This record gives sequence, structure tokens and C-alpha cells, in this order.
Amino acid sequence: MSAAAASTVTFERRFATELAEMAIPWKAEEVPAPRLLVLNEPLAAELGLDPEFLRSPEGLPLLVGNAVPDGATPVAQAYSGHQFGWFAPRLGDGRALLLGEISDVEGGLRDIHLKGSGRTPFARGGDGFAVVGPMLREYIVSEAMHALGIPTTRSLAVVATDRSVQRETVLPGAVLTRVASSHLRVGSFQYARVAGDEGLLRRLADHAIARHYPDAAETENPYLALFDAVISAQASLLARWMLVGFIHGVMNTDNMAISGETIDYGPCAFMDAFDPATVYSSIDETGRYAYANQPLIAEWNLTRLAEAILPLFDGDEERAVELAQESLGAFREQYSAAWLAGMKAKLGLDGSIADETASPIIDDLLALLKKGRVDYTSFFRRLGTTARGKDGPARDLLEEPDAFLAWVERWRAVNPDADMMDRVNPAYVPRNHLVEEALSSATGGDLAPLRRLLEAVTDPYNERPGVERYAEGAPESFGPYRTFCGT
Repeated sequence: MSAAAASTVTFERRFATELAEMAIPWKAEEVPAPRLLVLNEPLAAELGLDPEFLRSPEGLPLLVGNAVPDGATPVAQAYSGHQFGWFAPRLGDGRALLLGEISDVEGGLRDIHLKGSGRTPFARGGDGFAVVGPMLREYIVSEAMHALGIPTTRSLAVVATDRSVQRETVLPGAVLTRVASSHLRVGSFQYARVAGDEGLLRRLADHAIARHYPDAAETENPYLALFDAVISAQASLLARWMLVGFIHGVMNTDNMAISGETIDYGPCAFMDAFDPATVYSSIDETGRYAYANQPLIAEWNLTRLAEAILPLFDGDEERAVELAQESLGAFREQYSAAWLAGMKAKLGLDGSIADETASPIIDDLLALLKKGRVDYTSFFRRLGTTARGKDGPARDLLEEPDAFLAWVERWRAVNPDADMMDRVNPAYVPRNHLVEEALSSATGGDLAPLRRLLEAVTDPYNERPGVERYAEGAPESFGPYRTFCGT
């Protein structure tokens, strides 16, 4: 690595050294001619990295793992996971590497991680590569989620590898450079538990506490406090997903981060027509991870986490189970409170309005939206106009305008705040037809649609001229939508 690069970037190797049993040192496949497709300059600045350096011939190899700062130890991380309910004891980073940790400008520790960097010992028969479309999908959606204020991993860059990758057809290869507060997952704890090494399990929990929930270390039972903190983080996260109509698509336990960040954007999508049963993922044949099921699956995953760290709660197994059950019981209450508070805000209702008053208004509206399969994002954005006295824009989306106007009369009686609504109801989300348009063009070499889409969704609440099409629903010709995991 050049002296300039070494002096510019410093990686730590805390995971690699503190949890060596869960880390296999590995190297990324060589990329002879890396070509930058997109660079997240604001995120680079947060990390204290010079965007011009990252764009340079010295910086691009860093983004694909071919240039590693002195002292860094890239590793493939080990973890287990329940995938669609079936337990796999040994998964791990099959096509990914943790390059190391970096301190951002505020002193926080962030992982720098690659996807699509080649086969590792966890590859399980895969080629270890990724292609342009799915890597750009993660970039678009994760940056949109960040702009919406939803905790998420971030995307620093997507780099084309000039490598052809065989999928159903031959596609151009790419590597995603991802940033996260960590990559600790529910599956990480499952792996440590299956290993039968309580010392490893304890060190992993201590690592998670130090990294994410340091206050837990000061409590009487730090490991139970860690579990409670993860429950709270996930209850808040799931409520935020539901409020914007986000569908993760593959909520396996290896895709749930201990930090409470959204992680592993595969067959994800934002809901178009409101329908709680919506499933976009091509691999979710039973609807396990449908929109309405997401809070229930989060609770199921948290139960698996409790099982994994049960020995740390108490030396007496019966007492440990009691403690776990008591903590798990808080998830539904916390999720429901967060979701209801968020729905009040979406409807412009003051937080002081009693739940007993707000809940029937919310429930009746959602019933109208479901019956009419109304565009979720468009409706709530237009409803702000209704709060200002203009019924048409929102009313025109419904099949039963009279029923809607009767609902509006009840809603206006509690004095909705239109300005509040505009602050929480986005005008722009990564609509599925626009994402596909951008990915198709980028795969063919034209990045202009990608840039225009990113401009819209990274400033989602500010309506402005020139981006009207990004607020419109899919045309009828778009048809039924399916997403794919991108492997």
C-alpha cells in the first residue's frame, strides 16, 4: 500500500482480535481494473476520509479490499442463522469481508465491510461475487432509509470490477463498501452458543455491550440489560419500517443486527398499494416475511436471541427463562407504543390526544386504504393537503370517496397539524419501478437515472420542482413486482 494511503486511513481490528474464534483472516479477490460507480461523499466526510483520495488510483483498491492499511486484518465473520425458520449452524460471510473498524469524526467506531469481494470458507458453493444491480439497490435503499431517519447500515461506495458474473444471464460484477456501527447479529450469538463455549458467548456479549450499550455494564445484570436494550432498539426500528411501508423481505436471524440498524438489503422494497399481506421477495413463497408479519418475526428472532444468551442471564436455568420471558413481554408493548405515536404524527395528531381517541381514527383509515389498495406513500403525503382544507388530492386516490369524506370529518375534529404531517410523511421513497429503471440503466452503463433517483430520495420531505415523477405511483404497465436476493 502506498505511503499516502497508509497515512490517510487507519483501520482497527477489534473484532478480529477480541473474537478470533468467529473470524477467519481472508483476502479479497483481486480487482485489476476497479471503476467507481457511485461514492457517498457526505458519508466519507463523516468517516474522516478524503473523497478525492477514494476516487484516486490509490483509493479505489481500498474500497474493494485490494489495498489494506498496515496492521489491519480483514476477516470473514462467522455466524449462524434461522433462515425462513430453519436453523443453519454455520453460515458466515460467504462473499463478504470485514476490513476493520474506523473511528469517525465524532469518535464513534464504524465497521468497513465489503460485499461481493469473492469466495470465503463460508461460501457454501457460491462464487462469492456480486453484480451491479443488487449492490446499487442496497446503496439506493440504505441511503433513502438514512434520509428518512431510520437506523441503517450505510453505503460508502459501489465499485465495478470489470468481471463478468454468471447468474441467470452474464452480468457485470461489483463490490459494495458498507459502513455499520457493527455487524453483530442475532446469528452471531447463535453461533457462539452452538459452539458450546460459554467463555466465547460471554466475550461476545461484553463486546456488544462495549460497542453499543455501555450503560448495560453498570447494571446489576449486564447481559439481561443488553437483551432489554436490543429489544427496545428493535421495537423502535420495526415501528419505523412499518410507518414508511418498508418491507425487508428476508428477516432471518442472521439479518437482524444487535445495534438496531437495518442490515442486509436483499429482496427489500417499499410498499406501493396498501395491503398488509404484501410480499415482494421471490423466495418468500409462504409470506413468512410479509409486511404485516414483520413485528411478529422480530419478536420471534428476539426469542432466538434469548435462547442463545440464556446461560448469561442466570446460573439457574429456570430463573434465566423467567427473566427472558419477562423481558420479551415488553417487545409488543414498546412496538405498539412506537407505532401508535408514529401513526399519530402521520395524521398530524398531537401526542396529547388520547390513544382511545386516535386508535379508531387510525384503524378506520387503514381499512379504507386496504379496501381500495391505495398507494401508501402518496396518500399520506397528500393527506397534508386535506388537513389544509383541500380534499381532492387524497380523495381521488380512493374508490369510495364518500366514506373517506366521512372519515375526514371525524379527523378534522381533532385539529390535525398539516406542517407536522409534511415533516414525517415523505414525498419521495425508492419506488419499485424507479429503482428497477435506475438499476437496469446502470447495468447497461448509464448512471444518470441512478443519480436523479438518489437526489430525490436522499431529500425525501422537501417537495420541489423537477422531481415530480419520483412522487408518482407505478404505472399500470409495471405489473406485479418481485424482488430477488441478489446472490
